[in-house]
Amino acid sequence: MSQKRSHMITQGFERTPHRALLKGTGVPQQQMDKPFIGIASSFTDLIPGHIGMRDLERFIEKGVHSGGGHSFIFGIPGVCDGIAMGHKGMHYSLPTRELIADMVESIAEAHRLDGLVLLTNCDKITPGMLMAAARLDIPCIVVTAGPMLTGTGQEGRKFSFVSDTFEAMAKYKAGVIDEQELMKCEDKACPTAGSCQGLFTANTMAILTETLGMSLVRCGTSLAVSSLKRRIAFASGERVVELVRDNITPRQILTRAAFENAIRVDLALGGSSNTVLHLLAIASEAGVDLPLEEFDRLGRETPQLASMNPGGKHFMEDLDAAGGVPGVLFQLRDRINDNPTLTGPSVMEIVASVAEVDEEVIHPVNDPVRAEGGLAILSGNLAPKGAVVKQSGVSEKMMTFEGRARCFDSEEAAMEALMGGQVVAGDLVVIRYEGPKGGPGMREMLAPTATLMGLGLGDSVALITDGRFSGGTRGPCIGHISPEAAEGGPIALVADGDRIRLDIPNRKLELLVDEQEMARRQAAWQLPEAKIKSGWLARYAKVVTSANTGAICTG
Repeated sequence: MSQKRSHMITQGFERTPHRALLKGTGVPQQQMDKPFIGIASSFTDLIPGHIGMRDLERFIEKGVHSGGGHSFIFGIPGVCDGIAMGHKGMHYSLPTRELIADMVESIAEAHRLDGLVLLTNCDKITPGMLMAAARLDIPCIVVTAGPMLTGTGQEGRKFSFVSDTFEAMAKYKAGVIDEQELMKCEDKACPTAGSCQGLFTANTMAILTETLGMSLVRCGTSLAVSSLKRRIAFASGERVVELVRDNITPRQILTRAAFENAIRVDLALGGSSNTVLHLLAIASEAGVDLPLEEFDRLGRETPQLASMNPGGKHFMEDLDAAGGVPGVLFQLRDRINDNPTLTGPSVMEIVASVAEVDEEVIHPVNDPVRAEGGLAILSGNLAPKGAVVKQSGVSEKMMTFEGRARCFDSEEAAMEALMGGQVVAGDLVVIRYEGPKGGPGMREMLAPTATLMGLGLGDSVALITDGRFSGGTRGPCIGHISPEAAEGGPIALVADGDRIRLDIPNRKLELLVDEQEMARRQAAWQLPEAKIKSGWLARYAKVVTSANTGAICTG
């Protein structure tokens, strides 16, 4: 690459002030003509998945300099969804995705960086980084910091975050476990640095980043505490310099074929429903047309090949040992598109390099865990523009269900009813005004879904919402209902006692109320007063789109 972006701040007598400032940071004169590589690090002491990033920054930096570049670390913020859960903080989680993309774009453009290493791990941070990469379309590589180990107990018991905190809390409330057992869960649930151990949003997005071809092989599953993760960080630093020299950019990698591969891997593993929002948003930035319906089309022809926590028995450490992303691609090889990756080898070349797969963890397609993929897209008069369910976490008994509506206009009101024993078998909990606009911010609702499971109601009560769920959610929980209540969608018109029918096999979500009554309710409906009227979230609510388009900002 003869003309680098950084030449705009390093070359010619007109850039004397710029070079003076760069030298003020410690950049030697002989480094001025080398590729300038930004390391966008989301290190923070606030998130277990990010506390180990100072170590990875060092190895990325070593790799960049070994490869012939000059690195600059800059900070990107992160929110821990588990800590933000169940209070005002969760309103901010999804909106930070947009802020992260904007911040990476701002620094890369303002400082004319030639390439980026995007060091990330948890929930909204990884998709925000990928959105920035697609938008900037300059050489980029992603390093996801990796999952934590499970906690260990007697007789081989494994402890993990969701089942041993949120669900344990509900079990304690129900008298199933005592305070001593609850404290044991609390102490053992998060034993190391890393993203939470199951196939929640953070780990699903790490896997999909590798599947998309935007991170090195094994990056998506290698553990946060492993030496392999250090080696991947070093190699990523070296590789980004090569990407700059060869002018390989994200939009060459983020094709429609790549997104189809990512969706298939997501479906095969039974990943988080949040990935629907994120893949739609990343595709939008990459200029790729990816309709919501594509998830369901691929889901009907892609079997679920793994039983992953929280709905199943295996953890990220098991998936990594079984073959990781290459192992999943190998099992899906007849359904996967070939596509370039920024790592060098194409997708099918990666598949061809697989020597063996542990089929107890990653099943072959002729012996699947389920015949269909982990996610399903529902529609019907209650969700005209779609809704999402993680069917891999739903029991066979609850794949079809009809219940009486119990309506709540906030997560807090629903939690109060659940913890107060006011929700009983046969109810269908409706939580509304929690969508992108109505929330604002489309809060995750792990607390009510985990409470349902912990109270033993997972096979007798369903939950629907225009909000969304944690990747840790399991059970008959349907989210992303579009249009949302704040847009006057049908979910706003449901009344206590209405009958609602859920039919996952036939992809239907129906409110059993006649059209004349619905028209009367629609005419009488008024938008409630905004929950948050000032600050960043008030601005966000004015420009964010519906969940069925990825909850992206258009203004």
